[in-house]
Amino acid sequence: MPPAAADLTIRPAAAEDLDEVLTLVRELAEYERMADQVTFDDVTFGRHLFGPDSVAGVLLAECGSEVAGFALWFRTFSTFLGRPGIWLEDLFVRPAFRDRGIGRALLADLRGRTEGRVEWAVLDWNEPAKAFYRRLGAAPLEGWEIFRWPPAGGAAPA
Repeated sequence: MPPAAADLTIRPAAAEDLDEVLTLVRELAEYERMADQVTFDDVTFGRHLFGPDSVAGVLLAECGSEVAGFALWFRTFSTFLGRPGIWLEDLFVRPAFRDRGIGRALLADLRGRTEGRVEWAVLDWNEPAKAFYRRLGAAPLEGWEIFRWPPAGGAAPA
């Protein structure tokens, strides 16, 4: 793997980054073949990330003046560990910036933000992502499946 970009910066996103974050989410949805599932309202999305009662955070990876990728995350808590952790909801590096250590840098920053564990889900078909995570020492949880309840009043997931 080539060394990380010399001009790489990882920083928390701010309200003025909302348009870029929304663009990254849409690019991720395209990559994951789920663009038709992106139904958020931009204002509501921004309020949940940057409002007074924000529920999630975003890290941006920048190479020079260009945004190369992002990690969207939120806090969790493990009753067994008795410690807070992080759920990584999305990790995405734009194709032109891949293989430069940017995903690794985003994950390292996240890991430094908690004394607990960092967890995430991976689409079953995404072999490049699974191989990347295994190279970092992460492993799938055996015996666990993810269940989802739709938003109140929403349709059950397909």
